[in-house]
Order: sequence, then C-alpha cells, then structure tokens
Amino acid sequence: MWHGEIRHPRLVEVYDAECPWGWDDDFFMAVLAEHTAPRVLDLGCGTGRLAIAMAAAGHAVTGVGPAGPALEAARRKPGADLVEWVEGAAGSVPAGAFDAAFLTGHVAQFSVGDQEWAELLRAVRRALVAEGRLIFDSRDPAAGIWERWNPVESRRDIVLGDGTVVEAWVEVTAVSGGVVELTEHCLLPGGETLTGPARLRFRTEAELRQSLDAAGFRVDRVYGGWGREPVGSSGDGELIVIAVADS
Repeated sequence: MWHGEIRHPRLVEVYDAECPWGWDDDFFMAVLAEHTAPRVLDLGCGTGRLAIAMAAAGHAVTGVGPAGPALEAARRKPGADLVEWVEGAAGSVPAGAFDAAFLTGHVAQFSVGDQEWAELLRAVRRALVAEGRLIFDSRDPAAGIWERWNPVESRRDIVLGDGTVVEAWVEVTAVSGGVVELTEHCLLPGGETLTGPARLRFRTEAELRQSLDAAGFRVDRVYGGWGREPVGSSGDGELIVIAVADS
C-alpha cells in the first residue's frame, strides 16, 4: 500500500480491489494462533481486511491507521463493528495493552529514517505486555524488487467493484541508501490520472535485528517467504519477522 492509497478515496477503492485475501493473510492468522493473544494491535491497518478477520476469530482487535479514507472503508465492511478503529499512530495506544502487534502490508518500510523506525519500535514495545509478540513483513533488499517497478513490468488492469477498469503502474524515481522513491499511477476511464507517491526503506535482516534489539525485542524467527522458507530461498523476497518483547 502506498501513501496515496490510504488518503484518496478512489485510490483506497483501487487498493481494496487489487489486494484481496492472500497467502500473507493466511500466514499472519496462523502465527497469531500459535500463542494465546486475547488483545491484538493491527498497526497500519489499512482498510481493515486482516483486523476484521482477527476479530472474527475471537480476538479483541484495535486497528490503528493514519488516514481517514482508509479507516472509513474499513468501517463499512462486514464485521467491522467487532474492531476498535483508531485514527492515529503507535503513540496513540495505551501502554501494556496488547499481547500481539502486527505491521503488515510492508508498512514497516514507510518508516524511512532510522530515528523514525526506532521510535516506532519503542512505541510498539510500550504497547505490548512482556513476552508479547511483534509480527511484521519487510521486503528483502537482496531481492531488488524495485527493479521491476517500472511502467512496463508493473502495468496491469484492476477491476473495481462497480466494474470500472483502472490501468495502474509503478515508476521508481530514485534509489539511494536503501531508500526507494516511487509513484503509483492509476489511469481512470475518461483520462484522469491519480498518483500516489511513496518513500520506502529497504532494511537488511541484520539491520532489522539490530534495531529490534535496541528497542527491547528479541528475534524469534525470520522467514524469507509465506511458506516459512529460509531467508533468500524463496521467490517471495520477504523478511517476515517474529519478535518477542523482553521482560
């Protein structure tokens, strides 16, 4: 999800149409079920797909997101009444209130600066009980996925719920020091083009481990794909991290 997609109502609709339930959601639900976690924080909850599923499974879920249009879309979905929706950031949730926290859809990469990322991790640690778990995904920079984010390879048609067909593509504008700048383009019928700019930070496994340790977490597992493959052995090109809050 790019920044524009959670702030523009039409792009929110595009996001929902392009991102139905997937293997990543199955993975997160399976990890959630591994330990007792009555209270769950879905930070950067987007349009609520995973938060609603976790609530339907019996968890008390708080979905936190920074943008009203995405949360409005989440609140309209069946089962949304089971979730507490909060417009804000990690600092807006109470301390010691959650047994598990999720940052999915690669939202961890939106924390570009090292200080910003450190502050986010510290805020999540405060929100968790001791031994609470943090689960998140981040793209492995070794996979170089941004090399395929160009108008040719990334171009696709997206069919919205009302039958409207949107042509979309991604264009990378800069790559420097692990930071990738890009723009998502959506061409609507009639010729209107909507754009969603984003800056993403690609951190290595070593960088993620170091930052988690500094924030009061110990890393339990890191996977490279949604089938729990080792890092670097999957075409998914992921770094899927499960960390535990130190006592």
